[in-house]
Amino acid sequence: MRTEKMVLNQERNVTLTAYLLEVEGEFGYVRRRPAVLVLPGGGYRHCSDREADPVAMPYLQAGYQVFILRYSVKEYAAWPNPLEDYEQAMTLIRENADKWTLFPDKVAVIGFSAGGHLAAAAATMSVNRPNAAILGYAVVSSDVKGCNATAPDTVSQVDKDTCPCFLFATRNDEVVPVMNSIRFMEALAKMGTSFESHIYSHGPHGFSTGDTSIQCRDVAMSCRISDWVPDSIGWLKEVLGDFGENGMTSPAVEGHVTGDWKEFLSIECTFGRIMSNPEGRRVIEEMLETMKKQAEGSGQGKVEVTVESMAAFSDMKLKNMLGHVRVPEDMVRAMEDRLSRIPNL
Repeated sequence: MRTEKMVLNQERNVTLTAYLLEVEGEFGYVRRRPAVLVLPGGGYRHCSDREADPVAMPYLQAGYQVFILRYSVKEYAAWPNPLEDYEQAMTLIRENADKWTLFPDKVAVIGFSAGGHLAAAAATMSVNRPNAAILGYAVVSSDVKGCNATAPDTVSQVDKDTCPCFLFATRNDEVVPVMNSIRFMEALAKMGTSFESHIYSHGPHGFSTGDTSIQCRDVAMSCRISDWVPDSIGWLKEVLGDFGENGMTSPAVEGHVTGDWKEFLSIECTFGRIMSNPEGRRVIEEMLETMKKQAEGSGQGKVEVTVESMAAFSDMKLKNMLGHVRVPEDMVRAMEDRLSRIPNL
């Protein structure tokens, strides 16, 4: 492993430290690696050492190139300075993808507390958005005004382009109320964005990895609190892919749980989404009419499935609904072909 430290802004003391693993050679088929950009917390007053190197190590062990950004704090924390620091760091990481042997489209960001706010801002309102975001006891709502009066509420910024997110926190966090995580999850769910969350029963704010080398064992906290580390690494493999013989494997989890946010309609869209589109509705109605005629022609009796009966399951993917009502495969393929040419307005 080699390390590099770069000064991004000397006046504001902004630095980016890279921990870079080797590839090929003894690492066999690994030619490039995914990456993680770590944003320590510290209330926009400092960047915590507890949420820097100790966090980097598990991801390095998992095979990621890891970067730590010490962004603008104290008198330099006025918005948008921290976000500009992130933009500069992410641009640098992606522009040096060949030099640092990483996949520019597989760069996650992980932030804690105020650093979690910056990570959430990166995921929702930056130009160079990350491909995944891990938010640890993050202050993502207007509560951030308590430590940085100029920082924006990021919950309201969640949009269809927000990347998949992994959130963890404790129920009794007395510094950053757990509703920060819950409201962010609600916003993600509203946009159909993929996410995973872990709200542990109890524990202090700022527990970092939860290891006893960082957090004293005398502090009351769930014995499972450190599980977020391996869980987040496993989650990253699901949303970014895992190491494979010919690069990275395909993600097991897409950025959205349905096709409602893609450019064109498909059977991966919810029934409600398709029915809200006049052309999509026509496809459904014609399919039901065809099924009715086929059933009558074969003497099978009346088709009981109607648009009205299907409407009760408007949040179900059309693909799953078609399976429940046993639509023939050839008809499903024909519908998919027609839908794929209809803009998802």
